Amino acid sequence: MRRAVVGALVGLLALAGCTNNPYPDADTGQKVLYSSFVEAPRTLDPAVAYTTAEHVVTANVYDTLLEYHYLRRPYELIPGLATEVPKAVNLPDGGESYRFKLRDGVLYHPDPSFALGEKGRMTRKAVAGDVAFQLMRLADPAVNSPVASTFSDVPGFTDLGKRLTEMRKDAQFAALPRHVQYQKAGGLPGVIVHGDLDIEIQLTQPNPQILYWFTMPFTTPMPWEAIAYYDGKEGRGNLSDQAVGTGPFRLSRYEKQHRFTLEKFKDWYGLSPATAPTPGVIFPSDISTEDVKAGHIDPSYGGKRMPFLERIVFTREREGIPRFNKMLQGYYDDGGIIKESFDAIVQDDRLSPEMAARGLRLDKEVEPTIFYMGFNMDDPVVGHAAGDKGRKLRQAMSLAIDVPEYLRLFLNGRGEPAQSPLPPAIFGYDKGYKNPFRQPDIARGRALLTEAGYKNGIDPSTDQPLKLSFDTGNTTAQALLQYQFMVNAWQQLGLDVRVNATTYNQFQQKVRQGAYQIFQWGWVGDFPDPENFLFILVCENSRTKSQGPNTANFCNTEFDALYKEMKNLPNTEHRLGIIRKMIAILERERPWIELFHNESYTLNHAWLVNAKPMGLSYPVFKYKDVKPKQRAEMRAAWNQPVRWPLYLLALVIAVAAWPAVRTYQRERQ
Repeated sequence: MRRAVVGALVGLLALAGCTNNPYPDADTGQKVLYSSFVEAPRTLDPAVAYTTAEHVVTANVYDTLLEYHYLRRPYELIPGLATEVPKAVNLPDGGESYRFKLRDGVLYHPDPSFALGEKGRMTRKAVAGDVAFQLMRLADPAVNSPVASTFSDVPGFTDLGKRLTEMRKDAQFAALPRHVQYQKAGGLPGVIVHGDLDIEIQLTQPNPQILYWFTMPFTTPMPWEAIAYYDGKEGRGNLSDQAVGTGPFRLSRYEKQHRFTLEKFKDWYGLSPATAPTPGVIFPSDISTEDVKAGHIDPSYGGKRMPFLERIVFTREREGIPRFNKMLQGYYDDGGIIKESFDAIVQDDRLSPEMAARGLRLDKEVEPTIFYMGFNMDDPVVGHAAGDKGRKLRQAMSLAIDVPEYLRLFLNGRGEPAQSPLPPAIFGYDKGYKNPFRQPDIARGRALLTEAGYKNGIDPSTDQPLKLSFDTGNTTAQALLQYQFMVNAWQQLGLDVRVNATTYNQFQQKVRQGAYQIFQWGWVGDFPDPENFLFILVCENSRTKSQGPNTANFCNTEFDALYKEMKNLPNTEHRLGIIRKMIAILERERPWIELFHNESYTLNHAWLVNAKPMGLSYPVFKYKDVKPKQRAEMRAAWNQPVRWPLYLLALVIAVAAWPAVRTYQRERQ
């Protein structure tokens, strides 16, 4: 009896020493960065993966030929796997070519798929042929890459896809490994492998923006062995859940719906003493005083080889409040700010004194994004067919939307009101430009409606308020409140706009069928160039014509001609003049009501080093570092266990058990 009581008390006292640390004690002193994610990646195939949820894995596991300088703004290309950023070479037929020289000795992460090439082999060098193979995958209709159209200027790109579709009607051909199929189908004439470390990309016309695509995992070297092995047959996984790259981190754990871990690749080429200290391998030395003063960069890292972290652990957190609380406890090294706590965390557009005292740092960055309301220009009421009447209707509706108030109510002011499709830090953005139809003015809007024949918002054909539909793909209560804000603004003009809220899949189906009038959409830039934002409104990219990103179905001959002239020009005054003409057309025609450019607010703990906002979805983990000792000390201070209830419970148990113990002792005597 006495032993049982003592055992219970010892157990309680042991619990009193426990903590709520969700990570193994062995990790305490290690350079492990802890972060979280909300949505599980759909695929890790670099030819297909396009979302930021997927990019956080693929961008750090797969090396790219080119990269961006981590610290410089505007963004600047630097060599990655390529030894230098190639220059365009003019071709006799009016096209151009780019020739990449690859680094020698770059190894893939160890993987059983390499035994297909040589028995017992677990890795091999990355070669130019692997880049060519990946580009052929982009052309393959069976892969269904979302960026395939980007490479349509590569000679033979479209034809390869057509040949593969036709030749796969033969079951024997379709059963061959993909790399064999591509070879038998003739490959890509515009992609020329000159040797193991030398590849030339030819284009039918000049396209300097093509280089940006070589900063993305879409064009990473891909071993044919991985594609042949991970086919989902005989117990093998699919490439959507595998990663066979050459990057500074390898995927060591992948529980798709729960947690995944990236681990430093010990054989990464950048860690080899034989590798020259090139830009993508060493931390930049040209560190600005502004970055140091802001706490973004520790200048002592300049010139050091990367990466610094041993591991990165991502844990899924579906709900915002638990994720935010764990970040404040120090169990995530960085994170966003939930709406419910925003006013307590940010005061007067800066970190509150209480949070600053905890060593937290607030980083703000206007991202290369554009969120907007769009009109379906194929619609007879709000679109092209309505002529000047429809144009003035769109202008009036644009004047009714007060974006600063929208941002204040729904996004805690996070965002910069947009005047055009171009966000800050993109060539052509003019901080001083004020779109005359993006300054809220209900009186002017009503006057324009009168000119359009809708006095007081009345449709003369029905003698009732003009009825319009606003189609959305989100049915949550928060989203409906935001949509109602727009509806209320248009009601001030006398218009009757009805929200048709459906599931996202149903909304997508409506868009495919052209059965919509007004919608809300957004775009996250793929690369930092105005072409990547203005191409969304080119006629050939119309959703009804080509299932392209021009969901407004805007078609304007003058705009298209200016786009074709502008898209391949260098950033000069001439290009700037063309961009201004294009923006003037959009200002007048109003296919969009530009809303805002998203502004990210990130909280970083004091122990997280070299965390500079990038804006772009870009691999930054090789630049970051943590201070484990400082983290452990601050976590311990913030998460002191509350022991007195356990001590009190132990005392109660002891007092309650004492009579039984005494009785037991007397009986034993």
